[in-house]
Amino acid sequence: MNPIKSQDYILQWVENRQSKGSYFFSFDELLTQFPSISPRAIILAVNRLKKRNKISSVHKGYYVVVPPEYASRGILPPTMYIDSLMVSLQKKYYVGLLNAAALYGAAHQQPQEFYVCTVPPAHRQNTKKGTRINFFTKQQIPDFLLVDTKAQTGYFKVSSPELTAADLIQFEKRIGGLNRAATVLNELVEEMHQEKFTKGFVQSIPTSTLQRLGFILDDILHQSAHADALYTQASSVGCRFFRIPLKQGVASTGFHSTNRWNVIPNLVIEYDE
Repeated sequence: MNPIKSQDYILQWVENRQSKGSYFFSFDELLTQFPSISPRAIILAVNRLKKRNKISSVHKGYYVVVPPEYASRGILPPTMYIDSLMVSLQKKYYVGLLNAAALYGAAHQQPQEFYVCTVPPAHRQNTKKGTRINFFTKQQIPDFLLVDTKAQTGYFKVSSPELTAADLIQFEKRIGGLNRAATVLNELVEEMHQEKFTKGFVQSIPTSTLQRLGFILDDILHQSAHADALYTQASSVGCRFFRIPLKQGVASTGFHSTNRWNVIPNLVIEYDE
């Protein structure tokens, strides 16, 4: 088939999907939809549509439709396609860390990266048209700690405020350190609910993360009610608090750990109020 004709047919199909509110498709779908067009011709048509800013690649073999209002950016916001992408990849996921905190109103500025938690194997960080998706992994993602959040194209998964708080501590190096984690946590705490610190929650979080989170809530942010609720549930499931440093990789000799979390305060945390 004539390459121009192939492009026209595929563009028409893409625009028809967009008119129905579907902004995401895969290369395999094109092969299925256009069996009379050779794979090479489809690749050429796709490349031409990308050059015209009609579509954009968001992952190997996966594309989003770029409507006119996003033509200047050349890509959709990740919240509009992340669910479709991860469903197509058959991977559990959730939007987390600073992006989740921002959705709860707990961020001083819009995150420059888009943080997505998935199960192994890990994905490489993905930068497309200035949008960087920063993947981090966990062995298990418990559904009861996720929140369905509305986007223009449907829903996507977001970590609950409580899970977001734990992740900010566990993955603090990914967001700029404990000072930034504490700054965000100081605002996020308004969205956290003590009754959400359930047995299931504490069993889903590494004990060392619970200790550091509890210590920061207790001794840094002075959120004793939240700290008490977390400590009570951790005790009820038999968490053993071994002596650990607040900041890994920093000298911890010569410090006491007389707090109930058994955390060595080897870092002075400074946070914006």
